[in-house]
Amino acid sequence: MALPSLDSSLQGIPKNVLAVSMETKYQCQQCHQVLRKPVQAQCGHRFCVHCFKLLTSSGPKPCEACRQEEIYEEPQSILNSNEAFPDNAAGREIASLPAKCFNGGCSWTGCIKEYEAQHEGKCEYERVPCEACQVLILRSEKERHNERECEERTLNCKYCKVSFNFKQIKAHDDICQKFPMQCKDCGKKKIPREKFLDHSRSCAKSKTACPFSEVGCKAVIDNGKHSDHEQTSIMEHMRLILATSMVRLQRPEAPGPGDWQDDSGLGLYRAPEEGAAATVGGGTAVSGQTSGLDHKVTVLENIVCVLNREVERSSLTLEAFSRQHRLDQDKIENLSNKVRQLERTLTMRDLQLAETDQTLRELQFCTFDGVFVWKIADFSRRRQDAVAGRTPAMFSPAFYSSKYGYKMCLRLYLNGDGTGRGTHLSLFFVVMRGKCDALLKWPFSQKVTLMLLDQNNREHIIDAFRPDVSSTSFQRPISEMNIASGCPLFCPLAKLAGKSSYLRDDTIFIKAIVDLTGL
Repeated sequence: MALPSLDSSLQGIPKNVLAVSMETKYQCQQCHQVLRKPVQAQCGHRFCVHCFKLLTSSGPKPCEACRQEEIYEEPQSILNSNEAFPDNAAGREIASLPAKCFNGGCSWTGCIKEYEAQHEGKCEYERVPCEACQVLILRSEKERHNERECEERTLNCKYCKVSFNFKQIKAHDDICQKFPMQCKDCGKKKIPREKFLDHSRSCAKSKTACPFSEVGCKAVIDNGKHSDHEQTSIMEHMRLILATSMVRLQRPEAPGPGDWQDDSGLGLYRAPEEGAAATVGGGTAVSGQTSGLDHKVTVLENIVCVLNREVERSSLTLEAFSRQHRLDQDKIENLSNKVRQLERTLTMRDLQLAETDQTLRELQFCTFDGVFVWKIADFSRRRQDAVAGRTPAMFSPAFYSSKYGYKMCLRLYLNGDGTGRGTHLSLFFVVMRGKCDALLKWPFSQKVTLMLLDQNNREHIIDAFRPDVSSTSFQRPISEMNIASGCPLFCPLAKLAGKSSYLRDDTIFIKAIVDLTGL
């Protein structure tokens, strides 16, 4: 018999998902986890379909489990894909086993089938690696990590729209031409870096040197007040120009032939000597060359001074912006830490509220006399969910035999389970772990009566049983709840069709009575 194609690329279900101890018949002989889509080999050993395909992908192989058990018999102990078949019975048993999430902080419980369909790979408390930086993070924090925390994330500059790595954010801010800057003179904000130099030159409150600084004016004035300064300082500027001209015309040596001299207030005169014409001609040429060189040197000196002042001012501006940038980064980091702390606090509060809400719901329907009536509304919708496999089973609220007694609940399959699948309602009784279990008698041995109530109060459907004290279903629970036990053929679905007295206003009532005799 050829193994049919099953869509499964996963190994077994982790052992710590089970809420009860795992029996060896549910263990895959290859991966040693809980069987996922089990297949049975010719020798009787069970494997996950994925594990079995890997084992037999290169042809038939001996069964190592048979070798370890020392019952190896060829050809029965040869693993061959043509001789294996899906073990649906084991699959159904495993699907109904109670399960819990093994991720820290997650309180999800259910059965294995619900775990595979609804919770596996979706738990918000599961730690998954970030695709970019490979750091393990909670699935619920993945989006926030990608947006705010990942060291390898890519950002777009909100000013120039250039993309860059998060680690380069500080370096980019220092060179971004669209980065907003503030003029320290006029206080104007949001000036792009590329236009800041032009603004500094035209800013009405920015201070620059007087245009006559080349001739000795030491005034530093606002850009908008240059005209006023020039008007009020005309005489001073003229004296500076005259003094500068006199310095250029004078020589440090004694006056030679044809040189100009100061005559102590009597004016400028030329020394009378022979060959005056030749002397005047040669002196004029030399004086013109010297004056031109002096002028060039003076201009270059002024340019160097202006450049030095510009460099000094730019350095001070850059240092100020660097300090401000560091302060802003520290503030952002502190605010981010506070936001993360508040988010963690809110998450813990949400968990506490959820637990409180669950406790209130349980107390709302809880009874302490061993008698429990379970009202199930929206029967049609719930039945459709069960037929479609979305919610095959549902649990009732917990009830107790007494205030400090046994804790119990009911489990209902609206489309049946096992032998009753598709034809009957299946109703099971579940013993749950309670706070006072250490004070109670175990195994649980009280008679249990299950009823589907006739809403005309004529003919209730009743089934009763006494617990099998050797069954693990009635031992003291070591997990949240034991394996359910009860009536897979509790009520034919045909009795709920049409105008049934058991189904009114799309609602049914189920009653459980626990015999308290001997307690």
